[in-house]
Amino acid sequence: MSADIVRGQYFDPDAGKISFKDYAAEWLEAQTFDEGTREAVELRLRLHAYPGLGAKLLSDVKPSTIQPLLRGLSELAPTYQQVIFTNVSTAFTAAVDDSLIQKNPCNAPSACQPKPEQRKLTPWTAGQVTNVRSALPERCQLVAQLGAGLGLRQGEMFGLSPDDIDIEKGEIEIVRQVKLGASNRQLFGLPKGRKTRRVPLPDSVLDAINEHMTRYPPREVTLPWDRLDGSERTFTLLMTTRGRGALNRNYFNTYIWRPALEKAGIETERENGTHALRHLYTSTLLDAGESIKALSEYLGRADPGFTLRTYTHLMPTSGERTRNAIDTALSRPRAEFPAGNSVEAFSPHRRTSKRPLPTTDQQAQPPVCDDRSRDYESAQRDSASPMQDARPGGPAHPRPVLYSHPTGPRRPRSNPVTSELSTGRTRRELERREVGASVPLTGLFVDADRLRLLAAIV
Repeated sequence: MSADIVRGQYFDPDAGKISFKDYAAEWLEAQTFDEGTREAVELRLRLHAYPGLGAKLLSDVKPSTIQPLLRGLSELAPTYQQVIFTNVSTAFTAAVDDSLIQKNPCNAPSACQPKPEQRKLTPWTAGQVTNVRSALPERCQLVAQLGAGLGLRQGEMFGLSPDDIDIEKGEIEIVRQVKLGASNRQLFGLPKGRKTRRVPLPDSVLDAINEHMTRYPPREVTLPWDRLDGSERTFTLLMTTRGRGALNRNYFNTYIWRPALEKAGIETERENGTHALRHLYTSTLLDAGESIKALSEYLGRADPGFTLRTYTHLMPTSGERTRNAIDTALSRPRAEFPAGNSVEAFSPHRRTSKRPLPTTDQQAQPPVCDDRSRDYESAQRDSASPMQDARPGGPAHPRPVLYSHPTGPRRPRSNPVTSELSTGRTRRELERREVGASVPLTGLFVDADRLRLLAAIV
């Protein structure tokens, strides 16, 4: 122990003698979450983590203790399981940082982290949006245009004000949302991630806003800002209730949105909430070729990579777009290419060359071999048809037509041996000139002296 103290690695074994419930409550109280997030985390821990881990000391929690917790979450949705596991793991990570425990039991390989289902989003069609909009009450029909035309979240729609619209720039600024706190109490706050943004305002959405304002004039609404005990602020909202209050998401989802889905013939599932309008907005921009970075800014996403992972399957097939882009970039008149240099001339898979195919008589004619000029193999290779491969049994294809040399045809260097061979004479014929007379034998040339010696041996 003294050596660990000297090295600065001493760990007090009694530091973790605190229950998980007590430490998690202290940890949660110290966080800078907004009011809604803090309540959601506290609710998850209270319902799903405290029953199994709440009474246990931090030092007594092992990876084997985490497994029963995960098994008890098996009945929940995979995504919700992962959120609960992340909250528990974050609390243990804070305990490690506070030197209460040495390791986070949730990070052990044996603690299998829940993995959410990789489901591909299926965006609505324009016809489904129209049907749902028609099924909504007139006072709430603007929700369809704000969601599908601007990609706003539900709370951002409810907190939108006419003062946020910039007609000259054709943009709308998203600076607030309506949130729910404890006891279903409403409050104003910054958009998700505490990040404001600007979104292009299409003319169709602007027309829908003007029509809505004509029928239902905007009303001033006063709510606490950011916290339930925060200072109150007043904003003029586009959409309000009959009682001139801000729309409540719980009431809206249960008594307005769900009946509209049923009338439109759409299943009343979680993925068909108002967020489905946001998915349609995303898919429409991706199909139009909008960049992931710009789309992430319009959606209020901090990480463009998340947008890419979530919506990449909605991107149109890039094959046709790639071909068109390259054709446009490299297009030029065919006259600029040298004659005979085309894909047809080079491709071994297309018989579109203008060079004539050999006739049957030409294919059947044996190669001509002159014993005095070349051997049989050279004659057979040189006499091969332009449409035949010189390899025996090779596939037929046109010989490639090479680009001509810019300064004209290149001439071989002067060499007496290559000069003689280029005229068809073999090396043995060159030797015959020095030795003496020769006698042809099966296509080869052998001098007379060697022939007589061979006959004597036989």
